[in-house]
Amino acid sequence: MDKQKKGISPFSLGLIPLFVLAHFSHHVLTALTVPLMPFIRDSFHLDYTQSGWVVSAFTLSYGMAQLPSGWLADRLDTRKLITLGISGVAAAGLLVGLSQTYVMMICCLVLMGALGGGYHPSAPPLISQSVELEKRGRALGYHNIGGSGSYFLTPIIGVAIANALGWRSSYIILAIPTIIIGLVLYVLIKKHTVKQTIDGASSPSATAEKQDGRPAGNNRRLTAFIILSTFTSAVIGATCAFIPLYLVDHFKLSEAQAGLYLALIFSTGVWMNPIGGYLSDRFGSIPVILTICFLAGPFIFLLNIVPNGPAIIILLLGLGIIMSVRMPTSELFIVGETSARNRSTILGIYYFTAMEAGGILNPVMGRLIDRFGFYTSFTSAAVFLFCITLVCAFFLKKKSDDKGRMPDIQPS
Repeated sequence: MDKQKKGISPFSLGLIPLFVLAHFSHHVLTALTVPLMPFIRDSFHLDYTQSGWVVSAFTLSYGMAQLPSGWLADRLDTRKLITLGISGVAAAGLLVGLSQTYVMMICCLVLMGALGGGYHPSAPPLISQSVELEKRGRALGYHNIGGSGSYFLTPIIGVAIANALGWRSSYIILAIPTIIIGLVLYVLIKKHTVKQTIDGASSPSATAEKQDGRPAGNNRRLTAFIILSTFTSAVIGATCAFIPLYLVDHFKLSEAQAGLYLALIFSTGVWMNPIGGYLSDRFGSIPVILTICFLAGPFIFLLNIVPNGPAIIILLLGLGIIMSVRMPTSELFIVGETSARNRSTILGIYYFTAMEAGGILNPVMGRLIDRFGFYTSFTSAAVFLFCITLVCAFFLKKKSDDKGRMPDIQPS
């Protein structure tokens, strides 16, 4: 009975529920910009290129902040970085809501990204240490429910507020409770980490730390995996950034309808993140990541063809599934291929690459749409992503020990 309780406690009673709430809170303000883009564009009279820079202002600074934050997370109290990634981001979001000019809004979005960079390099290592090795993928998948849930619910709530009170009110109203939640989570996470320290070697984290005392994995495969995962994230992210505008301009939907359609993409994360983690635990990260990346290109291309109605809904859900499976699969592989002493640093490099690539691609996609239209732009994104997947697949050759992590050390 004690063994069973120990096995389920991290998921039901330990750090995992707190980190689900933390991940949700971290993205409440960051998830607002894309669904509110039609409102923001009309307010400042922006073209597609300028609209792309609105998204990139946050993304580029968010990505840049991952590098120093990952390095600091391996050396400082990660709870402070996590709190800054929640309350600090919300405070910057409050300033976005108070912005009266395009330039002022851009500056506040840059600040939001800089303050939020510490969350993702800090959270996965703490979560991984709280569960047994064979359950890491599922734990990381449960954690990502929080982020996906935020990207699902925030567009619905934010668009509703924007319709009633204006887009600035969406930032202001959602920022205030998020600041408070971040401070409360700082105290609660501290209590749980202190309890784990008192529990000592009987905790799953202590067992995981012993197993993590081993050399890192194959650098060639780790590099190829990071390139594949980050470029997939960047290309899909740049595509999704323009989906609300695409729906408004191509299908003549209202701004509110476009925001709700975008929410469909992220609704899949609520149930697909743990499934993606389970699949990675069961079959290995490399087979899973290659499968979804080879599917991503065709799904993006089909945006050009499918009509409005059930077909576009199914397609958006498919893109959401690909995004949701990719996240825990990638985190599991990186955690398994790196040693505990530099895990957050490598995760910081991973998130930096994904965010910077996305930040660069957003205005590039906007420029392509301005010059050539949506069809050529989406087709180019699909072909580029397929080629990247094909090249990286060559370097991700299957090995007998590949389960998305290093093989366990057997006791002598």
